[in-house]
Amino acid sequence: MLVNLDSYLGVHAQALQLRSQRTEVLASNLANADTPGYRARDIDFKSALAAAGGDGTTVHMTATRPGHIGAASVNGTVTPELKYRTPLAPSLDGNTVDVQLEQAAFAENTVRYQATLSFLSGKFRSLMTAITGQ
Repeated sequence: MLVNLDSYLGVHAQALQLRSQRTEVLASNLANADTPGYRARDIDFKSALAAAGGDGTTVHMTATRPGHIGAASVNGTVTPELKYRTPLAPSLDGNTVDVQLEQAAFAENTVRYQATLSFLSGKFRSLMTAITGQ
């Protein structure tokens, strides 16, 4: 009996990839906190996961070629749309990075990344148990 690993892992594999990409974006925001004119960016995780087909409620058409149906992809993976964050209090030099907000978002994303890793680890552990019969 064949098992489709993607369907077995569910939304967690896509969520892990999106969390990783969001970590990079948030780290970039923190790194550019003192750069004049830098505009803070972020990923809308919920809409990005829905676009990746992970929300479980939307039906997606199958593309026959990589560029079809408006899904932006790099090396076969869906890249989420980056959005500019609305500043609470932009600085005089045009920088919109709020360091405390970015650190809080980074910490929250890290916790959620770890939770997703835990879910995936549990899935693989149960799969290994089924394979080995222990």
